[in-house]
Amino acid sequence: MTLVAHVRDLRVKIGGRAIVDGVSLAAHAGRITAVIGPSGSGKTTTGLALLGEYPAGAVVDGEVRTPAGPVGYIPQHPASVLNPARRVGALLTDIAARQGGHRRERRSRVEQALRLARMPNPEAVLRRFPHQLSGGQQQRVVLAQALLLGARVIVADEPTTGQDVLTKQGIVAELAAVAAQDIAVILLSHDLDVVRELADEIVVMQAGKVVDRGPASSVLDGPVPGKPRVARTPRPRGPMRLETRNLTARHRTTQGAAEVLSDIEVSLTAGECLALVGRSGSGKTTLGRCLAGLHRAYEGTVLLDGLPLPRSLRSRTRVELAAVQYVFQDAKAAFDELRPVLDQVARSAVRLRGAAPGDARRTALSTLGDFGLSEDLAGRRPAELSGGELQRAALARALLAGPRVLICDEITSGLDATARATILDSLARLGETNELGLVFITHDLTAAAVLADRIAVLDAGRIVEAGPAGQLIEMPQHTVTKELLSASPTAVPAPAPRC
Repeated sequence: MTLVAHVRDLRVKIGGRAIVDGVSLAAHAGRITAVIGPSGSGKTTTGLALLGEYPAGAVVDGEVRTPAGPVGYIPQHPASVLNPARRVGALLTDIAARQGGHRRERRSRVEQALRLARMPNPEAVLRRFPHQLSGGQQQRVVLAQALLLGARVIVADEPTTGQDVLTKQGIVAELAAVAAQDIAVILLSHDLDVVRELADEIVVMQAGKVVDRGPASSVLDGPVPGKPRVARTPRPRGPMRLETRNLTARHRTTQGAAEVLSDIEVSLTAGECLALVGRSGSGKTTLGRCLAGLHRAYEGTVLLDGLPLPRSLRSRTRVELAAVQYVFQDAKAAFDELRPVLDQVARSAVRLRGAAPGDARRTALSTLGDFGLSEDLAGRRPAELSGGELQRAALARALLAGPRVLICDEITSGLDATARATILDSLARLGETNELGLVFITHDLTAAAVLADRIAVLDAGRIVEAGPAGQLIEMPQHTVTKELLSASPTAVPAPAPRC
């Protein structure tokens, strides 16, 4: 095995606290090394060390050696490395231009990289801006960037986060193909099913230390296949809360307006959970953004308690803003980097509910504690929290607004199994105790199965199947639903039954 990069006895301290403590890691050509562990264990900090990047103010000790060429990086939050002001085609063409060649050759290399990243219809994607892509599509664009760089080492930080199970299989195949080209892959992941399929070696981290390492066969038990199980008890539907009528949405492109949603009609009642499921790019996130006033380019109507909601967030009243809250897939981008997380969570209650600052702070600490975030963690700036910790903080911030409808966009996709189960349990209980309506946008049918009362399956901007969760899981009718179910991994721990 050819060693192409290594980390030896790495220590990274922030404010005197070691977030990585004595970690060693080797990257070998043609092999995949997976680094696993709960949120906050130090995985991302260790991976970023191979790029020479550390948190602001960090004190670093140890040795990091990398190849002379670039180290590719696929981040957990792909939007953070995509220029929002430039179209995808321009971003990728700039990278391809480093290898020279005529314009047609560059375009060919870009399209080939997108195909290798399993991007359907790459020509259409090239005309769009990053914000016009789903989280899964953004992830694949970043993967294409890494492939175009020609790196000998690729650090993949949760590359399957936010991907539907079918696309995830494509990412697994692509990372395996990358390794087959004698490229070393460092895979940072919560997804043990993906780790089982890909990893040659596994390094287990906890609280900044390596607590186990070895071949995948010895570190992890074998996979346990199973169909998603439904854990709720169906309930009578309450009063109507949120609904859409004949909603058709578009994105602007250089070729004109492109239709991304067509004639969508969904509804949500008090205390109910509606899961929006489908492959990346099916329109789930755009639908959620229309509901929240974040995407105004649509025809049709969004109603709350029978009254039309303004299309634009800026046109909504404070009461309307508080009533419909949105939790983004990319939690890092949703926080101000310069202010403590606790202050930002508490401000939601002050700004949207008129709460007194002291009361808001106490409620924020209590809610963050319910999600496993201590006062010490909450008092830090966003850069000092892991992606999973930030996602839980984002959920707490939305809840402090006192919403009647909560839209959650892939909020469990970047969490380890324990944190994921905690979030699902908390969301299930919220619907029981305060009649919060929940729109749960997800690629994960196992999570939808244990949380949702009803499921709507989207494909190419249309609802192709919808119905009670138990019925849809047990007797799927549409081909897309059947494909998603057949590729679905083991069921997650179930939240408390809803009754």
